[in-house]
Amino acid sequence: MLYLSELLIQHHELQKFEQLVELVKQQTQTDERFFRMDVLPPFPDTPENWEDRLEAAFY
Repeated sequence: MLYLSELLIQHHELQKFEQLVELVKQQTQTDERFFRMDVLPPFPDTPENWEDRLEAAFY
C-alpha cells in the first residue's frame, strides 16, 4: 500500500501540489495497488478537492 505520508517524507524536494500530483502519477508504475491519503498535503496551493485529484492521479 502506498501512503501519502511516506511519499511526503521521502520527497522533501516537493514544493507545490502539482509536483505531488506528478509524483503520484509516477507511482502508478510500481506494484502498489492501493493508495491511502493519511495526511493533508502541506502546500499552500493545495486545493479543496485534493483527495479527488490525487485519487485520479493514482488510478
